[in-house]
Parts: sequence; structure tokens; C-alpha cells
Amino acid sequence: MSKLVTVYGGSGFIGRYIVRRLAKEGHRVRVAVRRPNEAIFVKPYGTVGQVEPIFCNIRDDVSVQAAMLGCDAVVNCVGILTPVGKNSFDAVQHEGAERIARIASETGVAQVVHISAIGANIDSESLYQQTKALGEEGVLKHFPNAVILRPSIVFGPEDGFFNRFASMSRFGPVLPVVGADTRFQPVYVDDVAQAAVLGATGHAEPGVYELGGPDVETFRALMHQMLKVIRRNRLIINIPFWAANIMGLGFDVLKAVSLGLINGPVTRDQVRNLEIDNVVSDKVKTFADLGIKPTALEAVLPSYLWRFRPSGQYDAIKESAENLRVD
Repeated sequence: MSKLVTVYGGSGFIGRYIVRRLAKEGHRVRVAVRRPNEAIFVKPYGTVGQVEPIFCNIRDDVSVQAAMLGCDAVVNCVGILTPVGKNSFDAVQHEGAERIARIASETGVAQVVHISAIGANIDSESLYQQTKALGEEGVLKHFPNAVILRPSIVFGPEDGFFNRFASMSRFGPVLPVVGADTRFQPVYVDDVAQAAVLGATGHAEPGVYELGGPDVETFRALMHQMLKVIRRNRLIINIPFWAANIMGLGFDVLKAVSLGLINGPVTRDQVRNLEIDNVVSDKVKTFADLGIKPTALEAVLPSYLWRFRPSGQYDAIKESAENLRVD
């Protein structure tokens, strides 16, 4: 049966894939975002009127409740990598997540899905991971039957990971990384979306699911794989954590002095995250419990990183031409 689902942060990287899947299955979707005019691109995901962007500020009870009015399920995709102004880690990832769950419980919403992250830990030195864990606690406090998804690093055409480093590789012979030996288990964005839709439609058991792809690789190995796809040779240099912490501190100070106008390439909090492996832990629910076979990284990367090749879309043609023999 068709449902009305509110997706908070539905125009973001993960959110747009959830919205697309919900619409494809015939559900009506409200896309609750801060700037509805910038989320118009989600409307063609469904038929006329099926997908509607609406304004919402998750720091405000009235705004959250208005976006949830009459809906059957909610999905919270809102998260930040760096705090900006009033959108602090605590305000967004802790208080915002708890607010959505509390109001969902009060208004009789049937299903709640919350997107968290692998590594969520109240005892972590990272504010990002602390507030992710506090957000989970807040969600379960008000909605014990929620489905909480903890993806590893998420990849896909709009990702901020592979696209970022592929872009960096165009400007010199060296590719610097922090935590080259830290392990990741990259997960395809549409697989995460499929898991979220199962939760929103009541086809997933309540609980916490850790979502990782079929392969576990170090940061260095992932960069080698990315460089192979974009056909560039670069020397991968590992920046020691002690040096990265100093850099992060400097960039944090620069951001504060510039009142947020200047953002550095790394923050101290991000360095703390990179010190910990980002992989699925033992004895937890995973994709297998949802009946989803995760997509391999190598099956997707070439489909969107080709634009970073030396000749872009023509790179393969040039390679083919070089192999031609003239008799």
C-alpha cells in the first residue's frame, strides 16, 4: 500500500537516492530541507505532485512537526561533516535526530529510519562520532522500534570522497592522505537507500544495522584503485597523525578567525575520525539480514570518475587509437 514518507535531508547525497527509490515504489514523498528552491531537482523522481520539497529546520519543533504532518514514516538523513554557525554537531546530529524521533512518537508515525555512521561512540574523542552516538540514543529513547543504519564511507556519483581525491590528483605528482593505513569498507549509496526504504516501508526488523560493501581496504589501497580508474600515476604520501593534528588545529583557527569564510582541507575532528578503522563490527545486523547483496566498488567507480581522466570521456578512445596498426 502506498505511504506518505517524510525524508529529512532528502536532497542530500544519500537522501536523494532514498527519495528516488520511494517514488519508484509508488509512495508519496515530502523532502524536508532548509532550501526547498535548491531541491527542485527531486520533483521529477516521481509523477506530478508525488515528490514535493518543503522547508524544514530540524532545530525547531514546529518546523519538524509541520513536515511530518499526516505521514506514515520518516527517514532522517541529516548529518554534517563540519559545523557551520548554529548547525553544530550537537544541534544537528544529536538534538535534531532526537527531536524528529520524539515528534514522530507523539504524532503516531509508524516507522522511523535514522541514518547514523559506523564508529558512532559516546566515548570517542571525535565530536562527530560522539554526537552520532547521542543521536542514536535519543532516537531509541523515544522510538525503540526505529531502524538505525550505520554505513561505512559511502560512494556514488555525488560522493565527497572519491570525487574529492580524484580532483586533487589533477594538480600535481603527489597525493597526500591522512591515515593511509586506516581501513574502510566502502558502501554504494543506492544500497544504503534500499536498506532505508525497507525500514520506512516496514520490511526491516527494528534495530541497528552496520552497512559495508563486499571489500575492506586501507585508505592507501582505495586511492590506488581510484588512480587506476582515472588513469593517473601519483605518489601517495601519508601525513602522520601528529602532523595532521597540527594542520587541523591551524585550519580550525583560520576558520574561526575568518568567521567561517575560510574552510581548510581537514579539521582536527576529521583527523580523529581517520585514526579509527571504519568497518562493520562483529555480531551486528548487516546487509545480509536485509537480504541485500552489496555492490562492489569496482563496478561503480568507472561510471562517474571517468571525467577525471587526462582526456575525460575521450581517454578510452585515445587508448584504442594508439593500439591501431596501419598496414
